[in-house]
Amino acid sequence: MGPLQIKELLQQTPDGQSVTLKGWVRTKRESKNAIFIALNDGSTIHNIQAVAAPGQFSAELLLTVTTGSCLKITGQLVESQGSGQAVEVKIDDIFVYGTADVDSYPLQPKRHSLEFLREIAHLRPRTNTFSAILRIRHALAFAVHKYYNDRGFFYLHTPIITASDAEGAGEMFRVTTLDLDKLPRTDEGAINFKEDFFGREANLTVSGQLEGELGAMALSKIYTFGPTFRAENSNTTRHLAEFWMIEPEMAFFELEDNMDLAEDFIKTVITYALENCKDDLAFLENRLADEDKNKPQNERSIPLLEKLNFVVENAFERLTYTEAIDILLKSKPHKEKKFQYPVGWGIDLSSEHERYLVEKHFKKPVILTNYPREIKSFYMKLDDDGKTVRAMDVLFPGIGEIIGGSQREDNYEKLLERVHEVGIDPETIWWYLETRKFGTAPHSGFGLGFERLVLFVTGMGNIRDVIPFPRYPKSAEF
Repeated sequence: MGPLQIKELLQQTPDGQSVTLKGWVRTKRESKNAIFIALNDGSTIHNIQAVAAPGQFSAELLLTVTTGSCLKITGQLVESQGSGQAVEVKIDDIFVYGTADVDSYPLQPKRHSLEFLREIAHLRPRTNTFSAILRIRHALAFAVHKYYNDRGFFYLHTPIITASDAEGAGEMFRVTTLDLDKLPRTDEGAINFKEDFFGREANLTVSGQLEGELGAMALSKIYTFGPTFRAENSNTTRHLAEFWMIEPEMAFFELEDNMDLAEDFIKTVITYALENCKDDLAFLENRLADEDKNKPQNERSIPLLEKLNFVVENAFERLTYTEAIDILLKSKPHKEKKFQYPVGWGIDLSSEHERYLVEKHFKKPVILTNYPREIKSFYMKLDDDGKTVRAMDVLFPGIGEIIGGSQREDNYEKLLERVHEVGIDPETIWWYLETRKFGTAPHSGFGLGFERLVLFVTGMGNIRDVIPFPRYPKSAEF
């Protein structure tokens, strides 16, 4: 099973027992009375201090013990003589697995910008900030699987390579084995995809939803949790080209059931992080507080733990899109022309509108429903008025939309009409349409971008900093 990790050693009662540490040096400090080595193995935000006596080890060995070096230390776990930690290790022996040249190792003990750390994504998990983010990311992923498993959902693996565009946006990465220098052509001059690997055009998926619905129409409750891809040439702080999506699909769920599940789900996984990532969240909260010191009072963010508890402790406000537009039209920012984007029935709400509803008007998370059909996807169930669909978006403070979902259209004729309306060839999704012909049933689902959730829980400002190796325009280095 290997040696105990530093997280476990820090929780032990010290009585001089023999221990073995393995990890990377964060700092080394020498004084006339002792040599102090701070070691971290990634299991916790906290380092463990190892102490040696002057002259105990050769100068030649100590020259290899620098920030970034990887060591094995054996010694005795004792009560710490200094402040800041309860235990420390009195060193008996040091073995150096790998050295880190002090002149070239980029992670010296000082504050580095997030932009710089993106350039060294192979090393940034060794920093306090990114090790905390990755541990929280793991906890949230575990909480997602636990949530659905405990409620009778089945984990469905939907295809990464697909011929369908679930969102109808067309911003997809093409998958091909054709020789780009010698593309086969039809008589009309178009690329002949019949000679490609799959015998047709194929792309990386933008969503597992359509295939997820097929699973729900047999297993009743399923969820997907996998990578998705958007070839959107966007360089904003909220977009990635490769990201992970959580998409539950449930037979016999109508819009109200869908909202209940979304609210309970997101509260439960955030609560799991609050209970299991206390040290990492406290570190990130302090980091944000330090950043905010240099900002004007009105631009400072809500303290991280306060923001997370704000979501967990408040019942989400539920209202229709039409009611939300009325509130925005009557709002002070609209009347004083302080919104950057116009307000009117039929618009796709911008983040500033969503955040006004959450942070200023209701002061709690919001679920908006029944959006105009023109601004929503073809698969959403049409309301009786013919103008709106049974969509729902969950809006959070500081981020705006975090979940998007709907009751799905279960009527074959209405769905086919919408497919034609938005310009999709029915032959490309014949299998999806057939589920409405063979034992159709009311069903619903939603999608949560996992990185959006991690962004919210960690309080980071850029989505590129909550995934280990971000993919965005002109960047696929690692």
